[in-house]
Amino acid sequence: MNIRKLTLLMVSLAMLLSACHKDLGDYDINMPGTPQVTNLDSVYMANVGDSLIIKPTISNVDGAEIELQWRISVINGPELNFVGPALRTIFGLEAKRYQARLTVYNKTNGMKYFHNFFIEGATDFAAGTAVLSIEDGTTQLSFVKPDGSVQARLYRAIHGEDLPSNPKNLFLLRNRFTNNSIMGYWIITKNGGVALDANTMLLNPKYPNSLKDNFFLAPDEIEVGSIVAHPQGVMMGIINGSFYGGTTNTWDQSNTYGMFGLPSEGDYQLASSFVMNFSQVNGQTFNYFIAFDKNRKQFLRFNFYGGPMYFGTQYSVNSTSIFDPINVGLDLVQMIQLNGDDTFAYCKAADGQLYELKFNVEFNGPFTFKPQHKRLFIRPDLINEDTKWQGANNGVIYIASGTKVYRYNPLNQEVRELVTNFGGKKITMIKISDDQESLMVGTEGTIYFVNIGVGQYGTFIKKIEGIPGTVVDMTIR
Repeated sequence: MNIRKLTLLMVSLAMLLSACHKDLGDYDINMPGTPQVTNLDSVYMANVGDSLIIKPTISNVDGAEIELQWRISVINGPELNFVGPALRTIFGLEAKRYQARLTVYNKTNGMKYFHNFFIEGATDFAAGTAVLSIEDGTTQLSFVKPDGSVQARLYRAIHGEDLPSNPKNLFLLRNRFTNNSIMGYWIITKNGGVALDANTMLLNPKYPNSLKDNFFLAPDEIEVGSIVAHPQGVMMGIINGSFYGGTTNTWDQSNTYGMFGLPSEGDYQLASSFVMNFSQVNGQTFNYFIAFDKNRKQFLRFNFYGGPMYFGTQYSVNSTSIFDPINVGLDLVQMIQLNGDDTFAYCKAADGQLYELKFNVEFNGPFTFKPQHKRLFIRPDLINEDTKWQGANNGVIYIASGTKVYRYNPLNQEVRELVTNFGGKKITMIKISDDQESLMVGTEGTIYFVNIGVGQYGTFIKKIEGIPGTVVDMTIR
């Protein structure tokens, strides 16, 4: 390239740069104003089952059409999305931290502005009282906080649907053999049940969360007679007239722990009431069950060897002069064991007479049945299909009938009405506290706590109000 051409090229380049510089100076660019967001925190605490409301203030929008879009990211599930001027929802996620984002969408010019924050899932369920009730035919789960405030109709609020009908029991299962580790809640109904995580009240992610799914091989139909919580954190009891026990042969964090296998094999059809006896002596565990065959009208023995096993009438009877346990000839109404020893069975004859049978058993070997007495029950007028029973370690039995609760002492047959007035409402639940010092009494809308300690006959302690419907069961955590 000669000198003349190089000079022309440099001049052209200089003119081009000068023109561009002048062209930039000719434009006036107006960027849209950025919406200002206030009242939006970086972290929000959200209690499971409570309302979560986030309502920021948006300014500097100059009349533009603004839409607020909300997103909550869930690692193990679909993200949650909402649109509206505020985020309003019942917080039903687990007690974890979640990333969230507010998108301010200017629909006028299509611009979007992003604001990240966190939601810290917390739970109010670490301590308090879970309550099962029935309200106008609908099963309800509520939770009472330590301060006495009631989170009513909790299951519906979290899950958006109702529990199965005809509620019977509410259990908080704990495994005594692993430092009382909590397995979760079970709500048992006449024909089903639901398992919930104890910290979130969500369907339990570890284990089968319906009673039907809790069977390795579920029967075509399920009718629960009665179920109890076993100290190993599983359920055992009578379903379809047969005895079932949750498996304890695996690690309690296995998703099959507590599932029902086949029922205890045998030729029997059980009445709904039974006794579970569990004790530990010098590091050795003893566990047996007393049940009643409603067809043959006889007491049956079940032992626990990795699960309940049927032994029927394989026991000796020290005397049949009082009554014959293999041929009782009566229909069982209720069976209660006191102090892991004395057992009382209340049985009805064909003529309607109600008898009290007292006996002791040794079902850990040498397998004996010892009848103690058979007599007419002193207050048959208190007993009907709605009567509630509770046996105490001090040897007395509490009986709820109609609107009153009675203290019955089998030693002298004294029947004494508790002194607290329960508002003239029908008693629908009674339950003794773990320390045996108080009795919880459930009615419509209310749970009463009364003193049954030494020398006390049900003096009022406190009450919880605001329970939806009539109380069926409760458990304290």
